[in-house]
Amino acid sequence: MKISDIQRYDSSKMYEAYEKWPEISKENYFSNDLQKIQFKNIDHIVFAGVGGSGSIGDVISSILSKNDIHVNVVKGYLLPKTVDHNTLVVTTSVSGNSKEALTILQNVKKSRSKFVAFSSGGKMKKYSIKNKIPYYEIPEIHSPRASFPCYLYSILNVLDDVIPVKKRDVRESISLLMKTRKEISSTNLTNSNRALSLAKWISDFPIIYYPWGLHSAAIRFKNSLQENAKMHVFAEDIIESSHNGIVAWEKRSKIKPILLTGKNDYTKTKERWRVIKEFFKMKKIQYEEIHSPSGSILTKLVNLIYLLDYSSIYSAVLSKTDPTPVKSIEFIKSRI
Repeated sequence: MKISDIQRYDSSKMYEAYEKWPEISKENYFSNDLQKIQFKNIDHIVFAGVGGSGSIGDVISSILSKNDIHVNVVKGYLLPKTVDHNTLVVTTSVSGNSKEALTILQNVKKSRSKFVAFSSGGKMKKYSIKNKIPYYEIPEIHSPRASFPCYLYSILNVLDDVIPVKKRDVRESISLLMKTRKEISSTNLTNSNRALSLAKWISDFPIIYYPWGLHSAAIRFKNSLQENAKMHVFAEDIIESSHNGIVAWEKRSKIKPILLTGKNDYTKTKERWRVIKEFFKMKKIQYEEIHSPSGSILTKLVNLIYLLDYSSIYSAVLSKTDPTPVKSIEFIKSRI
C-alpha cells in the first residue's frame, strides 16, 4: 500500500483525522474552556448514545467496572427503571440529532435523575438550553466515529469528580497514543505496521473473540469495520462462545477469527484462550491474535481502539472502498 492509495480511496481524508488523535485527546482533557461540573452522591450512571457516541459509554463503563458505581449503557430509547435521584444520565450525540439520545434526554421532565448533554450542536443543544440542562458543545472531528477521543477525553475532563480516573492514567494513555501513532499511521506503510498487517489479513467474514474486559474495544472494532470497510463482521465473548458458537467451527467456512487478548486477562480466561487456540490448530483454522497494551484500563482500551480503527480504514482502502460515506445509515435515518 502507498500513501497515494489511501488518498485516492479515502477521499474525505479520514486517516488525517486519526493522525491527530493524540493531540485531540490531550487538548480536550486538559482544556480550561470546559467548565467542570459536580454532582453529589452519584451511585448510578447511565450513558445514552448510539453508534460512535455509544462506544464512548462502553469504554467508560469498562473503566468504572471496578468501582462501586452502577453503570448502564443505553443504545435505545428507554431509561432503566432503576434510575433515581442518585443517577446521572449522560447523553451524547456527536451530531446532536440522534433521536435515541434526544428521547432519553426528554426524560428530564419526568425523572428525578440528574442530566448532562454533550454534542456538536443540533437539536440536543437547543433542547438542553431551553430546558436548562448542563450542556457542552464539543466539535465534531471529521465524523462521529473519528470524534471518539475528542468526546471521551472531554467527558473525562468535565466529569472527573464523578468518573474516578487518575491523571497519571490519562497522561499514560495519551503518551502511548503518540507511540502507537508512529507505528500504525500512514507515515509507516511497512511490514512493521500492525494495523496494516491486520487489514491485509482480514478478508471474507471476520469474527472477533474477546474477553469481558475488552468488550468495548471489540464492539467498536466490529462497528468500525462495518462502517468503514462496509463488511459483515461478528463479535463474540470468548467464554460464552465456548458454550455455543465454537460448534460452528465443526464445518469449514470462510470466517476468519481474530482474538483480542490482554496480559491481565483473568486466569480462567487465559486458560480458555489456550484451549481455543489448541482447538483452532487441531482444526487447521488460521487465526490472528491482537494483544492489548500494558497500562491502565483507559490506556489499554483507547490504544487498542486506535489500532483497530486504523486497521478498518486500511481495510477499506485495500478493498477500494471510501470509508466515510454511510448511505445505509442515512437511508434508515430518513425513514424515522
